[in-house]
Amino acid sequence: MNRYKKITASLLALAFVFGVTGCGEKDEAVIKIGATVGPHAQVVQAVAKEAAKQGINIELVEFSDYITPNAALDDGSIQLNSYQHQPFLDNFNANHDSKLVSIGRSILMRMGVYSNKYTSLDSIPDNARIAIPNDPTNGGRGLLLLEDAGLISLKDNVGFNASLNDIVDNPKNIRFVEVDAAQLPRSLDDVDAAAITMNYVMSAGLDPKKQGIYLEKKDAPLAVMVVAAREEDKNNETYKKIISIYHSQEINDFLDTTFKGTIEAAN
Repeated sequence: MNRYKKITASLLALAFVFGVTGCGEKDEAVIKIGATVGPHAQVVQAVAKEAAKQGINIELVEFSDYITPNAALDDGSIQLNSYQHQPFLDNFNANHDSKLVSIGRSILMRMGVYSNKYTSLDSIPDNARIAIPNDPTNGGRGLLLLEDAGLISLKDNVGFNASLNDIVDNPKNIRFVEVDAAQLPRSLDDVDAAAITMNYVMSAGLDPKKQGIYLEKKDAPLAVMVVAAREEDKNNETYKKIISIYHSQEINDFLDTTFKGTIEAAN
């Protein structure tokens, strides 16, 4: 091979090496996942740690409200988010003409009936006072939970907009006390039981295993948190790997150790 051919061959080899390196860097691009400050962000951090072992580079982007994470996903500022349930995502899409989709379940945050006085539903007496959230969405959710527990019956198909006026059967003559959702844990000494969302269970330090006498089913729409992506990315193979990490034993163990039953795996 003459001198010029050797130089040409060397340049082609270098071009190939840099081309491969460039492709590798593209594959290792940072995936930004949005989450609200607190438990959701903690879980993303744990997922990112496990993802790094598989060569997936995740960056947590924290938000302090519930609208911006979807807006940021919609405009491409982030690639995924993990903080909401499907009804909330559906509502955002309807109100913002967006096409965000769930690509998998992340964690469970179940509403429950809690009591400092009783350890089972059967032991709740007639004429018991049960507190529920005073806002329409969580109040309806609480009534649906109590119906599922067998304590009351509601009109057919009332959904999450259920109100006290929708109760059609109340065999124990339960008296309902509507309380600000954040104050429900404090009400437990004054009522027989209360329907409390998991975020306030956590902030109050309640123990679902000791004070929880009934929890939402694991497939309840408002209990299941999802990972959202843009519609065009729903079949992204790397994103599918991230969902599998959410369902891994390592993340299950992290949830058990960190949250002690307040947040559960959504496998």
